Amino acid sequence: MPAPRREAHPGTQELLRAVFRRHPAGVAVITAPGEAGPVGFTATSLASVSAEPPLLSFGIAAGASSWPAVSRAAYVGVHLLGEHQQELAARFARSGADRFGPPTAWREGPEGVPVLDDVPAWLVCRVAGRVPAGDHRVVLAEIAHGDATGPGRPLVYHRGRFTGLPD
Repeated sequence: MPAPRREAHPGTQELLRAVFRRHPAGVAVITAPGEAGPVGFTATSLASVSAEPPLLSFGIAAGASSWPAVSRAAYVGVHLLGEHQQELAARFARSGADRFGPPTAWREGPEGVPVLDDVPAWLVCRVAGRVPAGDHRVVLAEIAHGDATGPGRPLVYHRGRFTGLPD
């Protein structure tokens, strides 16, 4: 017996959110140097774009507090978080949080970009482009430096919460 036909719903932001709650995504923190100190935010929109040259992309809301610094930055940091870093992901996702204060461990990395400690992997990328996309901007970035030998299993965002992957 065929499955019952399901009705199509209008393309709204509610539908987009409902669908992507069902889509697990890796969790990253994007950082950039800012005029008043480092800035950063949690992102689940990170994607590999090209191997040659090595390019990635991520989205950022045009109204985000980090956008002014990211809009001017020549380089950004991209940090893949581990399942042991749920609180770090939540801190960088919270409005008004002191994201770089204790207990966040970080250092100035290549090109003056803030680099978070103890992440499974990090990259410093040259911003190659910024593309308007609705209420967001898609940032294209070319990998310049990085390390993929840090500790931990990946952190995932799924159904509105941070979690690890099952064994």
